[in-house]
Amino acid sequence: MVIDLELVEYNKALEVQKELFTRVRNGTLNSAVVFCRHYPVITLGRRAKSANIKADQAELARQGITVYQSERGGDVTYHGPGQLVVYPVVRLDFFNKDIHFFLRTLEENVIALLSAFGIKAEARKGLTGVWVGEQKICSIGITVKNWISYHGLAINVSADDLENFSLIHPCGMDIKMTSMETILKKEVSFSEVQKHFIKEYKYA
Repeated sequence: MVIDLELVEYNKALEVQKELFTRVRNGTLNSAVVFCRHYPVITLGRRAKSANIKADQAELARQGITVYQSERGGDVTYHGPGQLVVYPVVRLDFFNKDIHFFLRTLEENVIALLSAFGIKAEARKGLTGVWVGEQKICSIGITVKNWISYHGLAINVSADDLENFSLIHPCGMDIKMTSMETILKKEVSFSEVQKHFIKEYKYA
């Protein structure tokens, strides 16, 4: 099942994921993948340190950015309208009940779709996500319960939405983020990115 929520609040997307999780756990749904874009939000993963948010609450409020404590893995990240966010809700039986294998599969999916746009990307040993040179273009953070995964990944598509990453230490690191439009120097269609992800991802 493929669901496109378009531009949606983070909490609403989480509600949808949990409903799908329950259906997969109960056996009434095989698997699903949710696509969306989020209104500006900073999320803190299970290992996140609040010090990795560089802006104070007043600055975040001024910019209309909410902060949400998430149960996903990883540290702090930013989500905004310029990203395509993908939430696979899937039994890890398909991935030999191997969380690392599932994460590497997601990275490979993203690398393949970026290649379709002429972008050469790679995964880095010991780190989760996808990189173009020294800059990160995709962040990944999942939750696994009852061997069912939810939460997921965010691909930076639009060049307009990178500035808010300066408010945090992305993934708890001192790194620079990039986007598909920044690299290609042209507008990129979200629907085309979504189409290529579905082509590479074969579990929905």
